[in-house]
Amino acid sequence: MCSLLSGGKDSTFALHWAILKGFDVACLVTLKPAREDSWMFHVPAIELTRLQAEALGLPQVYVETSGVKGAELEDLKRALRTAVEEYGVEGVVTGALLSDYQRMNINLVCEELGLRAYSPLWRKDQARHLRELVEMGFEIVITAIDAYGLDPEFLGRVLTEGDVDRIAELARRYGFNPAFEGGEAETLVVYAPLFQKRLVIKGRKVRIGPYSWRYVVEEARLVEP
Repeated sequence: MCSLLSGGKDSTFALHWAILKGFDVACLVTLKPAREDSWMFHVPAIELTRLQAEALGLPQVYVETSGVKGAELEDLKRALRTAVEEYGVEGVVTGALLSDYQRMNINLVCEELGLRAYSPLWRKDQARHLRELVEMGFEIVITAIDAYGLDPEFLGRVLTEGDVDRIAELARRYGFNPAFEGGEAETLVVYAPLFQKRLVIKGRKVRIGPYSWRYVVEEARLVEP
């Protein structure tokens, strides 16, 4: 088994699920898009997945992709083929939560390569999802915001249960997805129950549009938990 890892909350939880269910996860697979507007793959702080892989004690297949719609599926196929050849994987676990486009295309690529695809979060209640992750001990940092009503105060710090309540309230008020499945925000997991080390980051907030912000990570290191 391999696990697609973007560094965010959903792919990290999918990996957590796979290991707890007894799957032998042989490696992580990460694709780094060259474009901000990739249809398939997470962009902000994607390079920090290398530190997450170290914290998890798992090898990583790290592949750069054009980020161009359609072409990036060929890059995904190339990455998964590498995982098959180097680690003998027979399945892929993904953090797909709501996007039919992502899930369908991952499934098609897996079918072509003879791999089984698992999406344990598929159609999970989004309002409850973020809260459950925080309650389980996932330390989640928001690294990008692209939604009216989502306050930049949340950027760059570990979310608390109180923050989750506030985000759910803002989601109801302004109509965005409380699990950010509409691209309203991107996340980075700095610690989770399976991490052997904690990721410590420092950076700055940058406004890039009327409702768009980024947390630019300038320093990142692993420490003992």
